[in-house]
Amino acid sequence: MKNKSSLSIKTQIFYGLGVSYAIVDQIFVQWVLYYYLPPSSSGLTPLVAPIFITLTLIISRFVDMIFDPLIGYLSDNLKSPWGRRIPFIAIGAIPLALCTILFFYPVFLPSIPLHLVLTGSIFFIFYSVVGAPYNALIPEISNNKIDRLNLSTWQSLFRLIYTAIAMILPGILIKSFGHGDTELGIRKMVISLSLFSLLGMFATVFGVKEPKNINLTEENNKTNFKKSLKEIFKNKSFIFYLLGLLFFFTGFNTLRTCINYYVEDIMNLGKSDLTLISAILFGSSALFFYPTNLLSRKYGYKKLMLVSLGALIILSLILFNLGKFIPVKFGYLIFALIGVAISGSAFIFPPAMLSEIINKANKKEKSNMEGLYFGIQGFFLKFAFLISVGIIPILLVSGNNIDFSQIFLNKTSTVQISGIYNSTLFSTFSFILSGIFYYLYKE
Repeated sequence: MKNKSSLSIKTQIFYGLGVSYAIVDQIFVQWVLYYYLPPSSSGLTPLVAPIFITLTLIISRFVDMIFDPLIGYLSDNLKSPWGRRIPFIAIGAIPLALCTILFFYPVFLPSIPLHLVLTGSIFFIFYSVVGAPYNALIPEISNNKIDRLNLSTWQSLFRLIYTAIAMILPGILIKSFGHGDTELGIRKMVISLSLFSLLGMFATVFGVKEPKNINLTEENNKTNFKKSLKEIFKNKSFIFYLLGLLFFFTGFNTLRTCINYYVEDIMNLGKSDLTLISAILFGSSALFFYPTNLLSRKYGYKKLMLVSLGALIILSLILFNLGKFIPVKFGYLIFALIGVAISGSAFIFPPAMLSEIINKANKKEKSNMEGLYFGIQGFFLKFAFLISVGIIPILLVSGNNIDFSQIFLNKTSTVQISGIYNSTLFSTFSFILSGIFYYLYKE
């Protein structure tokens, strides 16, 4: 195997910068639910009953799931002077940022649930327009395994930086912009971070030179969308990879959504401490990117993924007992160790593993369906989000004795401490299922 990358550092960095759409992703995961179903200590008023939040987010995620493979397929077959992937990123970036901002202005329609479902659906359509072609650039511009691993590492590094920005800065920006008005602070925070995310996406658009004359094979030209899907799903390793990915991100999304609630309601810390906890989690993860890259070259991805999942299972069970048998001061250490565990499993491994699957499939089938592969992965990633956003609002307001009238009818339902713990236990179960499927995956 070639041990040096054939891509310049400049190309790798400009590629990594484009994952800035992770900022709006983190805003959606962490702040949309917070805004519509806030903690009791937030100073905000709940806007929608938990069941309506669940239904609206499920509908918008379903739209997202449908569009991901479709956008991937369209980018596979696009012929343009600017390449197959870059035009989609250029077209989708600005609408994606605008939709993120609209989530926090539910004042233009008579029904807040209607506003949430329409904004969510449009948001995720443009998220697919940007995300699937962006990820498909890895096998598109790389020439060997080291290229693919390095691109995945740079993408992961910038994804971590952007996600950390979206988790660390909000507490500071809300306080600075709001001057005591939490809603105003949140809105100005979202506007500033959404506009910042545009800079990274356009850095990739103008900084990465995509091959412009990809020779689409006869197979690509003759195979329609349905036949392409059928061909791809003959790959059993791809199926096990997708199922492992699905349950990993179901657990991970649930866990990271609950960080705000853990900090404020279980550790009894303030909004400014969200910054510290996020810095600890993502800082420890960043420290392990380079070691993970080196270990991946020696041991491959599967073994390290299984080790990471084992650690996350143990850590989420420990988190389940934080404030019960384990003093809350140990929360800092727990989140630091979670950061180490997700360094590869949540960031480096998924794009690198799928790129290897695609590379092998391209050689065997003599096709160029990178976009569709990443679109299908996007479908499963969004399905994971759908599961988590569908169940979290209900889990969070569930007590030891669940009052379903509060969950389904009363829009003033509040988050319960036991509900936060229940969400963590759900993450543990998801990580266990993920480990089973990654064990079955053949590298």
